[in-house]
Amino acid sequence: MASLWRLGGLSWRELGKRVWSEIQTDEVFGRAAELSYYFLLALFPFLIFLTSVIGIVLGSGTGTRHALFGYLARVMPPSAFELIDSTMLEVSAASSGGKLSFGLLAALWAASNGLSAITTSLNTAYDVKESRPWWKQRLTAIALTAVLSVLIIGALILIVAGGRIAEWLAQVYLLGPVFPVTWKIIQWPAVLACMVLAFALIYYFAPDIREQKWTWLTPGAAIGVVLWLLVSLAFRV
Repeated sequence: MASLWRLGGLSWRELGKRVWSEIQTDEVFGRAAELSYYFLLALFPFLIFLTSVIGIVLGSGTGTRHALFGYLARVMPPSAFELIDSTMLEVSAASSGGKLSFGLLAALWAASNGLSAITTSLNTAYDVKESRPWWKQRLTAIALTAVLSVLIIGALILIVAGGRIAEWLAQVYLLGPVFPVTWKIIQWPAVLACMVLAFALIYYFAPDIREQKWTWLTPGAAIGVVLWLLVSLAFRV
């Protein structure tokens, strides 16, 4: 089987024209907006789950909640943040197992809708029709959502707060000044490994292709990982 990195024998100019033509044919920008909607929708039940955990484990009056929502205050419009902050304060103050379960299940369901949309988009890109039963497609989407959530959130935490986590661990466990430096070096290969695995899982399990070879890194996945890292770093800045 020819290497995917040979780009089918096309030059970069020919590849660019072909990709742009397929983007228009498969309505990629519209599908990207659909994915953005589903994953943004999943944010709100996830916040309910998160604040319920804080309310149950730490109590609503601790500084942890204020520290977490302080990050949101920096990037959101003031009026929008006030609405979310007041709502989440009520949720946190009245935390219960029911809200915890609801937030987790609702976030998982909304995010799995996004994975279902990814499945549809990849089927379109591969020019195949979905033949799996609805329940099998939904279970695949939910399983991918759970695994990808761990990988992507873990990678994002390493990028945004990896240095602070290393300093905290060094201070608590008396690991010395060398540990934070070593951590900062190791965290980038770890982030890349998480994202490469996430893309490989999506490409292998999401589309309805029965016979395909497992590939750790494809040109499309490499571009996706680079773009994801650039966006993450931009949010950090």
